[in-house]
Amino acid sequence: MAKDKAEGGIVETIKTVFWALVIAGAFRTLFFQPFWIPSESMKDTLLIGDFLFVNKMAYGYSKYSCPFAMCPISGRIFASEPERGDVAVFRHPVNDTDFIKRLVGMPGDKIQMQNGVLYINGVAAPQEPAGLFEEVYEPQGPMRNLPRCENGAVGAGGICSKSRFIETLPEGQKHSILNIDANGFGDNTDVFSVPEGHYFFMGDNRDNSQDSRYAQAAGGVGFVPAEYLIGRADRIMFSSAGSRMLYFWTWRSDRYFKAVE
Repeated sequence: MAKDKAEGGIVETIKTVFWALVIAGAFRTLFFQPFWIPSESMKDTLLIGDFLFVNKMAYGYSKYSCPFAMCPISGRIFASEPERGDVAVFRHPVNDTDFIKRLVGMPGDKIQMQNGVLYINGVAAPQEPAGLFEEVYEPQGPMRNLPRCENGAVGAGGICSKSRFIETLPEGQKHSILNIDANGFGDNTDVFSVPEGHYFFMGDNRDNSQDSRYAQAAGGVGFVPAEYLIGRADRIMFSSAGSRMLYFWTWRSDRYFKAVE
């Protein structure tokens, strides 16, 4: 009797674990997707090692965000339209990897960079100086990338700094951007006319982001079709300054449940 009871308890435990995994998997597939920040293209909004969940319900479903047979063959079923200023995850239209950038250009917009300033439909997005973003010049994250510095070659362990500005988009949304080069390759561009059904994305670390300013043939993002959007990044869950996510002693105490702005 005791043996049967023990075996029954094991079976129930296995069933509980099984259904917990099924529910967690369904929750992830339907509503949220975990994302681990691997590069510095969105500093200082997002740091290497930030761990967040992407809200897949924010924009509805497409073939890259919806689950199983619910996915449309093509196009997108919008729950709500993306908004300028959103930090969003999308599938790269060419290399099939997931990227995270800020949406700055809507369908029909004309986008241009002049002397490091973003112009939307011929109007500059104002930039207000906001001090420096400083970090130690050392390998970062699992990829052990070294940061780029505006203040030149500082050497290992030195303070690497970048000028920080608060940029204001036409709808009034404000966010932080960084500058490294006085006249970087992406600081002066032609006018980009965003096609219907597409979006224009840029990284907040403006001189260190392969984004929509760069053609897909050159490794950039180019215009992103609506159906390639996966979801919106709303909140950082935690952040690791170390080379592994589970090295809890390297977690940044000031980034728990931090809103993405």
